[in-house]
Amino acid sequence: MISFERKSWAALAVVLCAFLSACGTPGAPQPPSLNLADPVTDLSAIRTGNQVTLTWTMPKRNTDKTPTKGNVATRVCRREGTGACNQVGTDVMVAPGGTGSYTDTLAGTLTSGDARPVSYSVELRNKKGRSAGLSNAASVLAGEAPRPVAGLKAEVRKQGVVLSWTADGENAAVRLQRSLLTPPATKAQQGPLAPPPEAIHETLLVDSGAQQGRAMDTTVRFGESYEYRAQRVTRVNVDGKTLELAGELSAPVDVEAKDVFPPNVPLGLVAVAAAGENGAGPAIDLSWQPNTEADLAGYVVYRREGDGGWQRVSPATPVVEPAFHDPQVQPGHTYRYAVSAVDNGGHESARSAEAQETVPQS
Repeated sequence: MISFERKSWAALAVVLCAFLSACGTPGAPQPPSLNLADPVTDLSAIRTGNQVTLTWTMPKRNTDKTPTKGNVATRVCRREGTGACNQVGTDVMVAPGGTGSYTDTLAGTLTSGDARPVSYSVELRNKKGRSAGLSNAASVLAGEAPRPVAGLKAEVRKQGVVLSWTADGENAAVRLQRSLLTPPATKAQQGPLAPPPEAIHETLLVDSGAQQGRAMDTTVRFGESYEYRAQRVTRVNVDGKTLELAGELSAPVDVEAKDVFPPNVPLGLVAVAAAGENGAGPAIDLSWQPNTEADLAGYVVYRREGDGGWQRVSPATPVVEPAFHDPQVQPGHTYRYAVSAVDNGGHESARSAEAQETVPQS
């Protein structure tokens, strides 16, 4: 009896252990990790001349959502039209989370003929040569690149910097690349009305006027120095997106934007004689249209009588308002007036058109 009970309890224990994990029986085996890096999603491509520069960001994790370890072999491929994506060059090794880059030099038919799209992709491969698929496609234009811009020149004008180059009939836009040479740190920006810091690099695309070889940059700031380079750009619409084929950059040209230009000549000068009141003598009141230059310091008023020489009748400090009261006149005399504008740098404009007035007899 005792032996039978012991056997029954042993059988029951075996049955319970089949259902309870506490008995130490291992669970179902997990599939091995494939160690496949997540595909790249931000591949970009830029063609300059006959070289295409690719850049992308390496994923930090693999398809198992665990961190990728060690450098990853990255294969670059190029597709023409609807053909296969064929490898170019050799694999590049890039660390997880790093920035990958590759430069492909085009040759043969890819550098001749009309502009047409080609696309690039990258594929991250593990040690067994396997991958989770191609990246996004980044497209550029194959074909003959526009000719380089020749004879680039820059000349400072009151309205900005005039840029000119050799016009050779090339039917392409021109992109101007401008770099600020003056260190921004040396330019103190103070006060709520101070202009924002100027960007180090700016671009200007010239469509109209490109074939004539001329453009104007009106966004420069006087007192700064700049470097300009130019390249021709062919633009093609492909599937609703504009692709560009850029030629080589020109040699740089530097320019210092010095403000050596006087303000505009004042307009609308009017002279009106005023009779003396309350014991005051006669006078002539002048008015004119205000100038709008940002660096305007004021105005200088000149007067002459008959064919005599011009004499300054306003104070040594420029007149701020576009008006002047001249009490130093004599009854019965005729006076001619002219006005000039002066900026903060002391540059004075030419004199305005004359205004003439005769002081009536008392």
